[in-house]
Amino acid sequence: MSYKEALTQWQNAALPDYLAADLASYTQEEQEDAFYQNLSFGTAGMRGILGAGTNRMNIFTVRQVTEALARYIDLQGENAKQRGVAISFDSRHFSPEFASNAAQVLSAHGIKSYLFSSLRPTPELSFTVRELNAFAGVMITASHNPKEYNGYKVYGEDGGQMVPEAVETIVNKLSNITDIFHIELDETNKNVQVIDDDIDNKYLKQMKNVTVNDNLVAKEGASLKFVYSPLHGTGQYIGEKALQQAGFTNYTIVKEQAVIDGDFPTVKKPNPEDAAALSLAIEYAKREGADAVVATDPDADRMGAAVKLSDGTFQILTGNQIAAVLVNYLLTAKKDTNTLPDNGSIVTSIVSSRFASKVAESFGVETADVLTGFKYIAATIDEFEETKSHTFLFGFEESFGYLVKPFSHDKDAIQALVLFAEVAAYYKSQGKTFADGLYELFEKFGYFEEKTISLDFPGIHGNDEMSAIMSSFRDNQPTEIGGIAVVRVQDFSTSLERRADGSTITLSQPRANVLKYWLADGSWVALRPSGTEPKLKFYIGVESNSQKESQAKIDVISADLMKRAK
Repeated sequence: MSYKEALTQWQNAALPDYLAADLASYTQEEQEDAFYQNLSFGTAGMRGILGAGTNRMNIFTVRQVTEALARYIDLQGENAKQRGVAISFDSRHFSPEFASNAAQVLSAHGIKSYLFSSLRPTPELSFTVRELNAFAGVMITASHNPKEYNGYKVYGEDGGQMVPEAVETIVNKLSNITDIFHIELDETNKNVQVIDDDIDNKYLKQMKNVTVNDNLVAKEGASLKFVYSPLHGTGQYIGEKALQQAGFTNYTIVKEQAVIDGDFPTVKKPNPEDAAALSLAIEYAKREGADAVVATDPDADRMGAAVKLSDGTFQILTGNQIAAVLVNYLLTAKKDTNTLPDNGSIVTSIVSSRFASKVAESFGVETADVLTGFKYIAATIDEFEETKSHTFLFGFEESFGYLVKPFSHDKDAIQALVLFAEVAAYYKSQGKTFADGLYELFEKFGYFEEKTISLDFPGIHGNDEMSAIMSSFRDNQPTEIGGIAVVRVQDFSTSLERRADGSTITLSQPRANVLKYWLADGSWVALRPSGTEPKLKFYIGVESNSQKESQAKIDVISADLMKRAK
């Protein structure tokens, strides 16, 4: 169907007034962008700009993908339908409506839904799927995207995002649903069960296991002074309960950002990766003499932080730096109590720093490298539990996602919030700061620096432009980057690693459109199109004997990559 045919179909449909007005306001260019394709659905679910159209997030595209999910569950039999689907949502515009519509579509198929009556974090949704033995889960969220976006994530029965094989079946079902305006709804909600406090309490009970040293927290928890911002999202409700339960009471909430508001009025992007998102919390911290700042994104699966330095300024930490310090604390505690397993492993993505891996190695702990996406970390945890080959100790991605205990099978900012506070309290008990702990690790293991460059490719031709750049790198493999020789090239689309001597090995990870270059000095570069946004991402990781030298390497490599990407 051409975009004009799809547009005509929508113009002739009975739309809610707000969607009809949106459709009528489109310019020709906006019409084409809103209808030239259906929103893509993959292993990360679907995500897009809110509005009228097949390439937009709205009640009709939500009903369409839920109908496809329902048909997939129908195929699995009556037991799967009765196990049902857990549904939660965040603070974005239309999130409650999308969650309600999803439940009504499922109910029309006789599929049970467990629906929260108000917003809850993504990690709690993951926990709920596991706790209730649900067959699947749905989280209405666009995570850290700007206010114009919303999204739809689907979880499998293990609490991790749905595996590729199941997604492929849903995509096939989706392609057969052409009349999205007459999908059956059960407005009586006869198969919908509201869940709230009982699940909250069970999640909080599990949160007690995140604290490593109860005695330390009992002694130092009240002395640590920090500022917390939920960035207008789901984190505050359950996050404050988790903090107080653990023994952290001396914190201040950023009042302006505790307001549930899908416009995210105090930030351009509600993303704790973005330094600007922490600026208001840092103002609070300076005014109140706080030791640290923490922030969680709207669905509370990512956590960012800034820590006070000796001169009173605040350093914003990277996700990789936070992970390295947390890993060091966890493994030190286990070693000191003789509970460090012989087969311990941390799990991280192929585009994350080697910093935490080097720390783990010093404890005799292995690192499992997986593709980008926390579902791969969740799958590895399941594999560890099934085979008993390794004991999971910590999982993280460079994009501020962490998992301490696997009762959730997605990145969990509530867990990270509590553990970060404990580690900061530990350093304070030693007369130090979290920053001191970081720089001690730099001195011991080397100065690791990383940088992520995101290039935007919106619109109809965006995918083609990204594909052209990826093809250019594959067809013209660089022998050096930033003046440093390339010694290994990993192409995850072919599962092959090619080395400078001409030899090859097969990569263990599933195939994916990712390139990674290892350089002679230990630096590395990776390229991949984003799975949720029209962006091409370049990741750079370096290490050296000084922060200045590492930053200089980053600058040279960045400049070289941008020349090649033109």
